[in-house]
Amino acid sequence: MNQVSTRQLAEWLDDALQTQRFKDYCPNGLQVEGKDTIRHIITGVTASQALLDAATQQNADAIMVHHGWFWKNENPVLRGAKRQRIATALQHNLNVFGFHLPLDAHPEWGNNAQLARRLGFEPELNDDGTPVNFGPGDLVWRGRCQPCTLEELGRHIERTLGRRPLLLGDPGKQIRTVAWCTGGAQNMMEAAIDCGVDAYITGEASEQNFHMAHESSTAFIAAGHHATERYGIQALGEAIAKQFGIRVDFLDLDNPV
Repeated sequence: MNQVSTRQLAEWLDDALQTQRFKDYCPNGLQVEGKDTIRHIITGVTASQALLDAATQQNADAIMVHHGWFWKNENPVLRGAKRQRIATALQHNLNVFGFHLPLDAHPEWGNNAQLARRLGFEPELNDDGTPVNFGPGDLVWRGRCQPCTLEELGRHIERTLGRRPLLLGDPGKQIRTVAWCTGGAQNMMEAAIDCGVDAYITGEASEQNFHMAHESSTAFIAAGHHATERYGIQALGEAIAKQFGIRVDFLDLDNPV
């Protein structure tokens, strides 16, 4: 079985995802150091205890996730579930990689890019072929979808993601232009309204999104934080497998949020 050194993989990932460009809420890259060489990686959305247990049962050398550890402003004390997660990684010499905003933003492997591909959105592109970004941190994408009503777009999202989205706005509203940012980006709706798109898609909703959707020309869709962020980490895993010839398996542990 092929293998790659942990250091070589970490350096390649930092370069490929341009992690140093981002002011993030957590460290990106290798968060917990384990074995020196890696033959098998388990990827998933979140570095939960369930994902760690699955990785150890499969004798994996690393896990790689979108939602890792050591978030800004969290309690730094290692106790309870947090202590158990870290103890599991250390006990089994398991490398833990996490990529948050760099994985959201990547033009090919990122969550926004992959969600657009699955939903059939056509991203708007700059002259150099890169996607048009706007909003806080330039994390929101915009583009076009197949013309439909808000209700029809909701049904399409439900069929594609396997989860019924929350639709805010007139169900009969015609949708042609869309903006999207996966995960918990409901606070970026104002940027989508200012951009003038027909609908804004993200993962979660807040109370004010209801009023914003009904008081503007932009509908709002909350399609699930987990549901919208399953695809970037899969694409990254496939890129790693292709680059280094090692085994990478994605594990989807369902989360209704």
